[in-house]
Amino acid sequence: METIRHLFRIGYGPSSSHTMGPCRAATRFKNENPEAQSFQVTLFGSLAATGKGHLTDRAITQVLEPKSVDFVWQPKTYLERHPNALTLEALNEKNEVITSKTAYSIGGGAIVWEGETEESEMIYPHSTMADILKWCNQEGRTLWEYVQLHEPRETLDHLKEVWQVMQKAVQRGLENEGVIPGGLKLARKASSYYIRAQSLKDSLKSRSLVFAYALAVSEENASGGQVSTAPTCGSSGVLPAVLYHAKYAHGFSDEKILKAIATAGLIGNVVKTNASISGAEVGCQGEVGTACAMASAAVNQLFGGSPQQIEYAAEMGLEHHLGLTCDPINGLVQVPCIERNAHAAARALDSNMFALLSDGKHFVSFDKVVRTMKVTGKDLPSLYKETAEGGLAIFAKRREPKKLKNS
Repeated sequence: METIRHLFRIGYGPSSSHTMGPCRAATRFKNENPEAQSFQVTLFGSLAATGKGHLTDRAITQVLEPKSVDFVWQPKTYLERHPNALTLEALNEKNEVITSKTAYSIGGGAIVWEGETEESEMIYPHSTMADILKWCNQEGRTLWEYVQLHEPRETLDHLKEVWQVMQKAVQRGLENEGVIPGGLKLARKASSYYIRAQSLKDSLKSRSLVFAYALAVSEENASGGQVSTAPTCGSSGVLPAVLYHAKYAHGFSDEKILKAIATAGLIGNVVKTNASISGAEVGCQGEVGTACAMASAAVNQLFGGSPQQIEYAAEMGLEHHLGLTCDPINGLVQVPCIERNAHAAARALDSNMFALLSDGKHFVSFDKVVRTMKVTGKDLPSLYKETAEGGLAIFAKRREPKKLKNS
């Protein structure tokens, strides 16, 4: 498996696959073609279907400025390698194509170019939880130590930056109010949830604060704010909410939280390696489901879980999101995405407690759930995989009020 640094990418929302990834592709293409007078970008499949709602064209245009950019939208055309594809063309003064390249935004901000091998930094000798747990048992170590022993030293510095970005996103989101841009006229809720939570007691207050933290980050992401993928922008509120709560409600140090982030990254890596974290490929189970598994594992470690209990918590976090569709209304990372982050954060805490009460033994392994998620994702029709053509995207659209007769 590759370094967990690729799982935690710092950037701006609302979508790692639809804005962050295409921005990286456009940046490289621009640098490789300084002589271009203008550009043409063709978006395919899911990238085209929900690209306008995800601000794909705006993000690419900002990268390629001051040169003009012409967009071609092909939502019904799917290239074989991945549903999120784009072809960038550099044009001369006669509008003739100088260079053309096709890239695939495979999730979490990662880009793969046609004719090139996938960008990777393979550093782990194992790719399944079964093998990693076997190593832990043999060496008497836990999961964060496994990460620490295999990652280069700069990874810790990166995780420190990731944790700072996560905390700042929570704090900004709790302060910011108003309507989230995009056309749904969706009001931010994090600030009011946080204020109302202060009047509650004990467990009700605790759970309400977790909701507020997850909403805060997800609303920041939906508004184009800076976040860290965990593993994607659309699911970026789950892990920060759980960890922020662990720090401020239970007094866990930043050092322990960094170890928990390392374990969360390992869980996400197993999913990414053996299945997918792309909503366009496997639905929201690959995004929010994976985020819940990561958060479940992280908080279980903080509360003293054994490697087997951590694996069990992660398994539950993913298992109970199996089949979750990606059906954003108007192609925006808002409904149902924002609320899903809050519910997944709460579910992660439940998975943690359930696993801590056990001895770590359970019927279905994390590896089996990952394989199941991959197969389930392939079986999902494309209209439930970030195309905004099915589910809530068509049945819950904001409709204009009917006009009265003779009005």
